[in-house]
Amino acid sequence: MARRYDPERSQRIIDAAIRVVGERGIAGLSHRAVAAEADVPLGSTTYHFASLDDLLVAALHQANEACKRDLDARKELADPETDLATELARLVDEMVTRDRVRTELEYELYLAALRRSAVRPIAAEWVDLMTEVIARRTDRDTARALAALADGLCLQALLTGREFDREQARVMFARLIR
Repeated sequence: MARRYDPERSQRIIDAAIRVVGERGIAGLSHRAVAAEADVPLGSTTYHFASLDDLLVAALHQANEACKRDLDARKELADPETDLATELARLVDEMVTRDRVRTELEYELYLAALRRSAVRPIAAEWVDLMTEVIARRTDRDTARALAALADGLCLQALLTGREFDREQARVMFARLIR
């Protein structure tokens, strides 16, 4: 039987892995589940991604790229005329309200690095990306602290389900910026 030309198969597998993690969590990720979700033979998933860590790296890399595009599109973060604390509070608020499902998925992928060393360098890219964006407006050490605060605020809001207080977050960001 002739092999079907399918140049998008690898991308479909990554997209399917992201959907599987979104629906079932990291624990539900398997080559079999991804193959079923992508509607490809099981052998295709292992051909393109030999291990689940390889698949997680690809999924997290894709999430990082989307995050980079989104952050680059937020011109207010780079604009020296806008209040950085207000913009960071707005960003976190949108992440935990408007983009909550996506943010939960991204953090689940991001936190997979706790148990999977192969994923750590890609998770570190996300941390560095956030720091780089913020460092356009402040020194590097402050940018790292602001990125850590944004992460902490996101995780607390996602984990507790409490309503996010944008003004309180703005005050916290402003304290670090001073």
